[in-house]
Amino acid sequence: MTYLGIRLFAISYTSEASIDGKTVIITGGNTGIGKEAAIDLAKRGGKVIIVCRNAERAENAVKDIKEASKSDNVHYYLMDLASLQSVREAAAKILENEKRIDILINNAGIMMTPYTKTIDGYESQFATNYLGHFLFTLLLMKRIKESKNARIINVSSEAHKNGSINFDDINSEKYYSPFYAYANSKLANILFTRELSRRLGETDVHVYALHPGFVHTELGRSVENSVVKYIINFLMRWIGKTSQQGAQTIIYCAVDENAGNETGLYYSECMAFHPSTQALSHETAAKLWDLSLEMVGLENYSEI
Repeated sequence: MTYLGIRLFAISYTSEASIDGKTVIITGGNTGIGKEAAIDLAKRGGKVIIVCRNAERAENAVKDIKEASKSDNVHYYLMDLASLQSVREAAAKILENEKRIDILINNAGIMMTPYTKTIDGYESQFATNYLGHFLFTLLLMKRIKESKNARIINVSSEAHKNGSINFDDINSEKYYSPFYAYANSKLANILFTRELSRRLGETDVHVYALHPGFVHTELGRSVENSVVKYIINFLMRWIGKTSQQGAQTIIYCAVDENAGNETGLYYSECMAFHPSTQALSHETAAKLWDLSLEMVGLENYSEI
């Protein structure tokens, strides 16, 4: 029941920890759990930057976050995670304009979409949910490492337990299932978290993966099968967490003092949990890392 995130049993993070002076970047911070996390972290004194595709939606979200948090220190950048060029351009602008990055929350995503490829030729769910965030994180790493007690948070899902990394069919060209492709991308998020944590070693950067719970958000809007879409929306409406409830584990990983002593773990309901056996495979994580560097054109990456 905890894993399903039934609304009645959702955990609230009640710490009043401050993040005064810190800069937070949240992908997909214009809606759902990303927006709720942005509101909370702005209330805690952070400079909050949301990153999303659409300027109008970004501007409206910034206005809402400012009003809800009573903070004027909320900003946005535009980026399309499905375009590696867009990710590179956004990261370059952020590095040019932002003097520090203390907390990076890789939250944006799509779920159970019909089979499509991105402009770069990669399966869309894998590219958007994982590969774009992989590139974004590595491009920002220099600035992140300059901050004391920096944190990188990757939003995954319990669906990862149904995923696998098929290195012989990384783009799902031989077989495609909207659900399993989603699960694969969320497994990749956890493998990335573990390998990034290992490579960062004794640095002052800690890395987290998490399951926010079964949350009533817009995430299922792209589901093509009408029956499946109806069932998902029905369940979200009646038993899913609210976006505010779904944001609690993100906030916990971003600010909690005890979590600040941990790295490379997987969280749900503001506590560490065991992910799937495959998510714990060092061999798979390392192999995915090397393949991902090749896919995003960072074969000679040396920042970590």
